[in-house]
Amino acid sequence: MAEEQNSQERTEQPTERRKQEARKKGQVPRSKELNIMLSLLFAAGAFLVMGRSMSTQISALFESALTIERSLAFDTNAIALRFMDTVLDALWLLLPFFAVMMVGALAGPLMMGGWAFSTSAMAFKWEKISPLAGIKRVFSAKGLMELVKALFKFVVLLAVTVVLFWILLEEILTLGILLPVKSFTDAASILQWSFLVLSAAMVSIVIFDVPFELWNHNRQLKMTRREVLDEMKESEGRPEVKSRIRTLQREASQHRMMEAAKTADVVITNPTHFAVALKYDNNETRAPVVLAKGADLVALKIRAIAVDNDIAIFEAPPLARALFASTDVGKEIPENLYLAVARVLAYVYQLRSAPRGERAERPDDLPVPPQYMHLDPQQGVAFDE
Repeated sequence: MAEEQNSQERTEQPTERRKQEARKKGQVPRSKELNIMLSLLFAAGAFLVMGRSMSTQISALFESALTIERSLAFDTNAIALRFMDTVLDALWLLLPFFAVMMVGALAGPLMMGGWAFSTSAMAFKWEKISPLAGIKRVFSAKGLMELVKALFKFVVLLAVTVVLFWILLEEILTLGILLPVKSFTDAASILQWSFLVLSAAMVSIVIFDVPFELWNHNRQLKMTRREVLDEMKESEGRPEVKSRIRTLQREASQHRMMEAAKTADVVITNPTHFAVALKYDNNETRAPVVLAKGADLVALKIRAIAVDNDIAIFEAPPLARALFASTDVGKEIPENLYLAVARVLAYVYQLRSAPRGERAERPDDLPVPPQYMHLDPQQGVAFDE
């Protein structure tokens, strides 16, 4: 019972597949405070750089908009056209400022989580309008964190505002006795720096919000042990399916091996436990190549193929065991077996070229290195799957 309960607890870190599936659903870490801070900082920077020019142009735009010729004062069509022109000029004037703010708004998602467009995230869900679900969200860890952030933001911005007002109080009071143009310019300068300082104050909130959002996102994606095991089975395949695939691969490899054995020059046997089919073509390889090899039933099949295709069968137990244990199918034999195999091939070539009735001298003492004498062939290299 306890084991089943532990398997249902989300104690395991999310896998890459779980993260990718969540991303497809639009579930990525997001920090609302980071987005707000970057938007405000970009806007404050743009206001600081373009503020003086914008204030001058806006002042000229207001002056032009409020200066109407007497002949046009009673013409409703002309007033409407003048109003539309003023609005368009104002929008064109503020367009660079809005573009910088847009860049700031897009920078936040890129810095945290990246772009993630998902239609499932925009789909209608009943829990979004459910009062019970809303109450659960309010009293959840995230809801509590949102309350703490709101209070902290209020305290920080209030403190910064009070300090700014105290520092700039004399300059603010002085605006009332200045000429209108000078007052408007100084007010714009005060607003620029105040806006920048208040935006920078949001950094203290983001420092706490970003780690919390990353932690909360990871917590939501955590998995139970059962989910991890199920995902491993799905990604790696069920054992019975993998076993069936390996069986089919082995059968296909054996079929290719048996087809290649039909072109061998000689089959060296042990005499029935092991069989190794060799071929040597001095135009293609430096040394003889193992075309096929097998033990027991596979060895018998190789011998049958040799009989059917008139391939010489040479019984040499030590050499057969050494070849079986040391060489993969499709590979050249090791150098320390060159001499022994060369004598066997020479004997086979003599048999082929000898006149009918004449016998070639069979090599009996083949030089097989001592390290192969006590080697278990079954522990050697298996055929290539």
